[in-house]
Amino acid sequence: MAAPNPRSQRTASFAALGVAIGIVVLALKFGAWYLTGSVALYSDALESLVNVAAAVVAFAAIWYGGLPADANHPYGHGKAEYFSVVLEGVFIVLAAVVIFREAYFDFRAPGPITQPGFGLALAVVASVINGGWGYVLVRQGRARNSPALTADGMHLYTDVITTAGVIVGLLLVIATGWLVLDAVIAGLVALSILWTGWRVIRASIGGLMDEAVPPATLDRIRGIISTNAEGAIEAHDIRTRRSGSRTFVEFHLVVAGSMPVSQSHDICDRIERALRAEVPDASITIHVEPEEKAKHVGVVVV
Repeated sequence: MAAPNPRSQRTASFAALGVAIGIVVLALKFGAWYLTGSVALYSDALESLVNVAAAVVAFAAIWYGGLPADANHPYGHGKAEYFSVVLEGVFIVLAAVVIFREAYFDFRAPGPITQPGFGLALAVVASVINGGWGYVLVRQGRARNSPALTADGMHLYTDVITTAGVIVGLLLVIATGWLVLDAVIAGLVALSILWTGWRVIRASIGGLMDEAVPPATLDRIRGIISTNAEGAIEAHDIRTRRSGSRTFVEFHLVVAGSMPVSQSHDICDRIERALRAEVPDASITIHVEPEEKAKHVGVVVV
């Protein structure tokens, strides 16, 4: 089996580092739960367990998705990333179900909160690490067009918000002595996690359904074609889709019927070079047509 391309290998290295960081954060959060006995902190730790599992799946998907096209996968393996995002969403939903169960039993028989100071301090440290690493993952995921990396980072952002809510809630428990609040907070955490799971799954469905690139990216593609198609008449029927880190672009290019094949080929090469310079990992298909096929719509050549 051929190795993934260097760009995908670098992206996979971020996912691999995410596994190690996730394990550290998981240890801190389980330590916070062990010290305090708080079911809310237990729910927060379970979400971090999901983060570790998701990071492992993301690493595998990014590595596999970076493999070059082959006879069985002529368009590459990029959609593997979307399957990893769906699996991450399933993990999140399962974690929410477990948290609801623990919150229910704790609501019926609230337990005491022990060593809250040290436990909350561990939770704060874990949250700071998660926030910083989530920021890195989102930036790198968007820069590298990696849905798995971006989803992982966005999930960590949600984890930070969840932890902040848990910390505030536990401070209220300590201040009021209402132990039942611990279970209520855990239930709210589970609802938040369920919402995150839906958003993660929804984002992956778009990729599996071959959604077009965002409007801003499409406008940029149209502008590049317009300014680099000198000698042609127009470009129409522009279609795009994403598959992992790859962007597929195809369109019809209208040229004069008398134009030599070599000249029209040169125009296509010029457009492809310009597109690849602006859209990394672009796969471009151009269908050349004679002038009587012009639709007088689409991109006008500058």
